[in-house]
This record gives sequence, C-alpha cells and structure tokens, in this order.
Amino acid sequence: MSQVLIQAGNRLLNALGRHSELIMQAYVNGTVTERDHSPKVLEQLVQLGVLWRPDPDSELRLKSAVRTLLEGSLQDERSRTINANIGASLASLKTLAEHYKEALHYGRYNDATAHMGDLTEHVYQLTESLSNSVRVMFSRIANEFGYVASVEAKIRENELAQGQVTELLYQLECFRFDELSEIAGSNRELRHLLVVSLQKSFSRAAQELSVVQARLLDLLGRFREFQGRTRLLKGYLLHMEQQPDFVPGNYTRLSQVPVLFNQAASMLKPAFADVNNVSHEAQLQEVVGSLTQLHKRQPEQHASSPDSDIDVSEQDTVSLTKDPIHREVDSFFCAVIDTGQPRSALTYYAEQGLSFDPEVWIYQVIGGFQALNDTDKQYFALEPHGRVDRTFDGNFYINDITLGLR
Repeated sequence: MSQVLIQAGNRLLNALGRHSELIMQAYVNGTVTERDHSPKVLEQLVQLGVLWRPDPDSELRLKSAVRTLLEGSLQDERSRTINANIGASLASLKTLAEHYKEALHYGRYNDATAHMGDLTEHVYQLTESLSNSVRVMFSRIANEFGYVASVEAKIRENELAQGQVTELLYQLECFRFDELSEIAGSNRELRHLLVVSLQKSFSRAAQELSVVQARLLDLLGRFREFQGRTRLLKGYLLHMEQQPDFVPGNYTRLSQVPVLFNQAASMLKPAFADVNNVSHEAQLQEVVGSLTQLHKRQPEQHASSPDSDIDVSEQDTVSLTKDPIHREVDSFFCAVIDTGQPRSALTYYAEQGLSFDPEVWIYQVIGGFQALNDTDKQYFALEPHGRVDRTFDGNFYINDITLGLR
C-alpha cells in the first residue's frame, strides 16, 4: 500500500514540475488557455487531479487543493481564504486519540503507531492553519488591501476581514483544554500534542487576532474618512459642472456662519487672581499695597485691681449716645431728604469739614444705608462711583457714592 502511494505521489510531483509554466499561468489567469497546450497533457493533469472542469461548457481550472498549496507557499497577498472549521478538526483529533488509546490497550502497536502519526499530522495541520489565517490577515492589513483599487472596495474587504476574524475568535472558543487533558490522561505523547502544542498555538493566535481586530478598526476609520472626503470633492466638482458661474460668498459678513466655516478658536475665560500662582505675586502685592491700611483695635489690658465690695444700691440710668460719625451719617441722610436732590458723600464730607478718614466715611454711609429696614430702604437710591482694576477682572474700586431719593 505504501509503495503504491509513493509511486502515485512521484507521478503527481513530476507532472507538476514538467508543466509548472501551465500551472502558474492557470493560477494567475484563473483558467487554462486550452488552444495553447496539448490535449494529451491537459487530460493527464485532469486525471492527476491538478486541473478540473466545473461543467462541460466551462474552461479548465486549478483544483482548490493545488491553488491552496500555491497560495500558502507563495504567501500570495490576494489570498482571502481563511480556514475557520476548527470544530471539525478538534472532533477528528478526539477520535484519533481514542483510536490510539484503544490500540495501545489491546497491544496493537503497529496500529497505535499509525494512529499517532495521523494524530500528529492533524495537530500540526490545525496549528499551521491557525498561523496561516493570521498571516493572511496581517498581509492584507500591511498593504491596506492594495489588491483592490477603490476606497469602497477596501471598505468591503475590511468588513469581510472583520467577519472572518470574528468567526475565527468564535471557533477558538471550541477549544476545551480540560476535556483534551482528560482524553490525554497520563500518556506523555498525547499530552504533548493535545495540550502543550495546541495551547501554545491557541494563545498565540488569540493574541494576534486581537491585534488584527484593532488594526482593522483603525483602517476602517481611515477608509471612512477618505470616502467622506472623496464624496465631498465629487459633489463639489458636480456642482461646478452644473453651475460654472458659481462664486463662494463672503461668509465673514454673514450673521449666521455655516458650521463648516465657523472654526474660530474659543475665547479665553475671564481672568482672576490665583493666590497659588507664583507669577501673579507681583500684581497681588501691588493690589494689596494700594489698599488703605487697616488699624485693628487692640484689646485693652486691664491691670489687676484688688477685690472690692459689691454695691447693690440702685444704679443711675445709662444713656447710650451715638458716635460722632454715626450722627454725621444721619445728618447726611436728613440733608438728602430736606433738599430732595442726590448728593455725593465726599462732597458733603468736604462741605462739613469732617475729620474722619474718607474711606471710613464712605463705608459708614454704605453701612447706614444697609442698616435701614426694607420699608425705609426703598425710598433711597445708592449709586457707587469708581474704577475697574486693569489687571484682574471682577475687581471694582469705589471712590465715591451718591445718595438720592427714588
């Protein structure tokens, strides 16, 4: 039996070598030009399973097995064949493993050796199929699907590749290493094939497929961007062909600018003092230095006095009198009421020749207005006068106030 297989294989390989030019032309062109070759040669290749005719009216083509062999050996980037039938391969592995264990149990060592050879070949075919699928994906990504011309075709190829990656990841879920480990048992050869080799291939393929999936999504985004720009350009060219006298308007003069042209940068937010920013230290010191010095009243230190008797006799009535500045604030309000005209606080201060600090006087006038109840406050109007700080927004310095009647 083995000698017959060897002779048949030699005839096939010799035919492939003698007619290599014909086979490569069929691989590149897709079909065989029968008028350029001898009918006897074509019939021989058909009998050897190299060529086949799908129907009586069609041309000769390469068998899929030969095309797959050439695609894998030449690493043809046009190859889009992905073998995702992992479930059937795993079922075959499990069956061959059971055959091998049964042959060992009954002492049929020749059969066990043959089953182990078949099992080894199936395992290596499965691992090679996984690596070939990943290689095909990477080769198609590396040239950005350069075997098709248009962006739309690249997008379709990308979507096809994403579907194949998803199917491969789904097929990888068929691996059940706990079940394979149980089948292998304590047999060292089976554990090496079914657990160690397959687990390495599984981990490598899963990791590489995740990278492929990320790159495919990135490429799809780029292709979508190219497609959008191409459509925009084609639309503009079509518009110019239909309306050759079209002139773009001056969009800067429009009150409602289209979003396409409204690309102005955002305005800065209002500035404010940042006490934690070292670069603002000089400006902060200048602002603080321009403020009026505050005099804090120091608490009086009472000297200790000897104890004295408590006087429980009737005390005189204490009359509370206002401070002079409070009396002057009341006089200022009364003067506004008497004249009925608005008056400036500093003007009144100068007319009366008051000796208080001007800033303290302005504070007292504002405090007197705020101390009024809501009923009395509604008869007066208080208007501040001052300037805005040139360095920091939101800071207003009051220089004078005007009090009037509503």
